[in-house]
Formats: sequence, structure tokens, C-alpha cells
Amino acid sequence: MKNSFLLICAFTLFMGSAQAQVYSLPNLPFAFSAYEPFIDAQTMEIHHDKHHAAYVNNLNKAITGTSMENSSMTNLLMYASFRPAAVRNNAGGHYNHTLFWEILAPTNAQKPISDALQTAITNQFKSLDSLKTLMNAAAATRFGSGWAWLMLSPDGKLAVVSTANQDNPIMDVSKDRGIPILGIDVWEHAYYLKYQNKRADYLGAIWNLINWGVVSDKYAAALNDPLLMELEKDNWLALKDFHKVMAQTFHPAEENNFEPLRTRSGELYAKAILLKNSTPPASANNPKVQDALSRLEQQCFSIHQLAQKPSKNEADKNAKLFEQITKAHDIFHEVEGLCHD
Repeated sequence: MKNSFLLICAFTLFMGSAQAQVYSLPNLPFAFSAYEPFIDAQTMEIHHDKHHAAYVNNLNKAITGTSMENSSMTNLLMYASFRPAAVRNNAGGHYNHTLFWEILAPTNAQKPISDALQTAITNQFKSLDSLKTLMNAAAATRFGSGWAWLMLSPDGKLAVVSTANQDNPIMDVSKDRGIPILGIDVWEHAYYLKYQNKRADYLGAIWNLINWGVVSDKYAAALNDPLLMELEKDNWLALKDFHKVMAQTFHPAEENNFEPLRTRSGELYAKAILLKNSTPPASANNPKVQDALSRLEQQCFSIHQLAQKPSKNEADKNAKLFEQITKAHDIFHEVEGLCHD
């Protein structure tokens, strides 16, 4: 009976530990040696079993016991600038390497490029060889560690970009946003054992391992991914700036703290003006959005007037302020909703 109890306790502890491991290390699709002669077996083993494993373990440590434990990988990446460095770096490391393993395959296991991706590459870059040249240039000129990417941008076009360290185009810290469909790792641990400091030689060899069939599948999936619209909207900086001030004034008011709203009503109104005069993303640049932005600007002006107006009855003034800021909050979410339509 005692042994059974101990077994149950051990199982419970194991399950609790297992549940805390939100992310896990994916298996390589092929043996370490299958990538030779272009990448040696020892490099593949160390890269996967040591470096990628460290990103996964450190990410789990960084998010366990926090609200981020319930966040999706997309959420962790999209708002990387708001995350601790350990989350940004390790979430990026896990996502980037997972994609990298998926697109690599020995020659006899590769599938051909789809007609759709071939056409898109030809339209954007003239030829596949031109694309490779651009990718190699982006990778070769990336100072220090980082990645070169072929991504689908929110406008539906392919683009070549590079990012430092373990950043990627999904992150809000990236100047150019999009969904990566092909990535080349240019950290030294990806090639140093075989190529030493000759990054160009590694870049010449890596194309022999690119499985264009998988890249084609990622391109087709990205074209229909709602994340494209999310990235487009997230790049609307005027909307993000307004949202920050709205959150910093509305939420305290919900807790009956009107000091932030009273002292920052002018800032809220100024951000509303800037938002109204900004250029929305192409998918949200329509009369409905423009009408909502006009109403939002007018509502924030009314809030600012009320906040600056002297009052003998502070409780009554606070009640009116809350009513007005709630209306502004509702209009703001109307704008956000219209961006998804």
C-alpha cells in the first residue's frame, strides 16, 4: 500500500513537471549523417541536441509560472518587444530552428518546387538563381549572428530580409514584417566545424539541402494565414501608440482611479488626432474605418474638455468621465474589429 502511494506521488510529480514543459524539442526528420557532405553529422548533432535543446529548455524556464505560459508561440513572437530578453531570444531560437529543420532534406528526399511558388519567385525576383543570390547577400552581410529569410509580407509579396540573433520577421522588433517560409541560419555554430570562418562556402552548400516542396507548402499556408493581416495591423504604429495611452487611462478609471485620465487627457486627444491623420494598412483603409477614427477623435476631444473643466462635484465629474472614456474605448475596439473584416 505504501509503495502504491509513493508511485502515485511520483507519477503526480512527474505529470506536474511534464505539464510545465510547454514546448519540446522536435526530432530531426533525418539522421545526423544524412545532411553530409553539405553539413557534417557532428555539426547537426550539436546544433540540434545542444543549441536548439537549450533554447527550448530556457524558454520553458522563462515562461513557467507566468501568464506567458498560456500564450501561443505567435503571441510570444508578435509582442517580443514587451517580453523579457530570455523569452524573446529563446522563443525566437525555438521557432527559427524548428522551421530550419523542416526545410532541410537530403537530395533524395526533396520534393520539387510548386508552380505557385515558382511563379511568385519569378515575378518578384526574376529567377530562382536571383533569389539565391539575394538570400546569400542578406546572409553574408548580416554582421555577427543571425538569419536570412524568404518571407511573405502582408501585401502578399515575397521579400528577402535578415534579422540579428534569434529574431525573425514575425516579431514587432523587426523593421520588415511577414511570415517566414525559408530561413538560413548564419550563427557560427551552424557551420563552423566544417567551414570555419568561410560563411560564403556554407551559403553555397546549404542550397543543396533546401527542400523546395516543404517551402512551397509553407508559402501556400502563409497565403491563407490570418497572421498576415495581424502583422499588417500591428505595423500601424499610430494605432499602437493610441492603444497604449488608452490602456493607461481607461483601465485605471475602471478601478476608480481617474488621475491618469485627468492628467493625460490632452495626450489621449493628441494621439487620437495622429491616429486619424495616419494611413491605415491597405486592408483597413476604407470609409468605415475612417468614420470610426473621426468619431474617436471627437470623443477624445470631449473627454479632454470635460477633464479640464472645473467641477464642484468630483464624484459626478468622474462618473461622466468614465462614461466618456468607455465610449472612446468602445470606438477603439470598433476600429480594431473593422481591421479584421
